[in-house]
Amino acid sequence: MSVIDELQSLDTSNPGGWPSWIKLGSVILLMVVIGIAGYMFKIKDQIVDLDTYEATELTKKTQYRVKQKKALQLPAYKAQLEEMKIILNSMLRQLPSKNQMSDIIVDVSQTALASGISNELFEPGTEVLKEFYAEKPISLRMVGKYHNFGEFVSGVASLPRVVILTMHDISLKPLGKDLSGVLLLEGTAKTYRYLDESEQEEMDAKVAAAKKGKK
Repeated sequence: MSVIDELQSLDTSNPGGWPSWIKLGSVILLMVVIGIAGYMFKIKDQIVDLDTYEATELTKKTQYRVKQKKALQLPAYKAQLEEMKIILNSMLRQLPSKNQMSDIIVDVSQTALASGISNELFEPGTEVLKEFYAEKPISLRMVGKYHNFGEFVSGVASLPRVVILTMHDISLKPLGKDLSGVLLLEGTAKTYRYLDESEQEEMDAKVAAAKKGKK
């Protein structure tokens, strides 16, 4: 009897009566089917999860190495920060103090007059405290010639105390239609001073509170 005849003559209700080689083949086939089904419905998902976990582990190891490197450099960063603070404080101390501010404003005004400039408006505004310094706006309306303004800038730079004078929204244009060279300067100038100890403590507290509020 051929193999095909044997397969066609199998009694499916009595597997125990099948030939040995068919029983063995059926067992092997069943094991293969079970293996494929197990892979498709269980092992495949576990392999995907394993790949995900391995990728996450690699990312966290990389992040750890970066943070570890930063942690090792932290003492050097702190020392550098303290050095920068000392330099900053030294530079700020070159600015006028609170008590010197009124004299500085008078000096700037007098320097303008000495340079041949007419101060039609020289009005100090309300002082504004910043994190490390205070700024004082001054509304200006000055009349003079080009070389007068040049002398004024040179004169301010020559004052005994360091004076920083920045210009904001400034316009400089000829006065009238004549060609005499007289110019009108309008706008706002700002000069700066350093904060005294109590003011700096107050600003530090405000900055700390603002940072805490953002968390």
